Amino acid sequence: MLAVEVVFAGSDPVPTYLFDEVDAGVGGKAAVEVGRRLAKLAKSAQVVVVTHLPQVAAFADRQLLVEKTSDGSVTRSGVTALEGEDRVRELSRMLAGQEDSQTARAHAEELLAAARSDG
Repeated sequence: MLAVEVVFAGSDPVPTYLFDEVDAGVGGKAAVEVGRRLAKLAKSAQVVVVTHLPQVAAFADRQLLVEKTSDGSVTRSGVTALEGEDRVRELSRMLAGQEDSQTARAHAEELLAAARSDG
């Protein structure tokens, strides 16, 4: 579906696309390509993507973190815009599944640099 949307984006513009886990079942190089195509689509429309893949998130112009907290009786959801160091930290966490991995941090920085140079 994403490939079809990217192909037709210029001829029949839609103002906003919303993809909920369009990257399900892919990873690695395929995930990078999904991120690249979503970024291409975002040049002609607003694109909102729900993803758990750092390879896709790295291509976003803006990355938001959705968090859920609970005290046992009340559950709350919140959204935080990530920039700079916070974005690197979150991509690192997505990559490693743990906090403060230097290897994941280096990979997150590499993903962001690759996505920026792609645009």
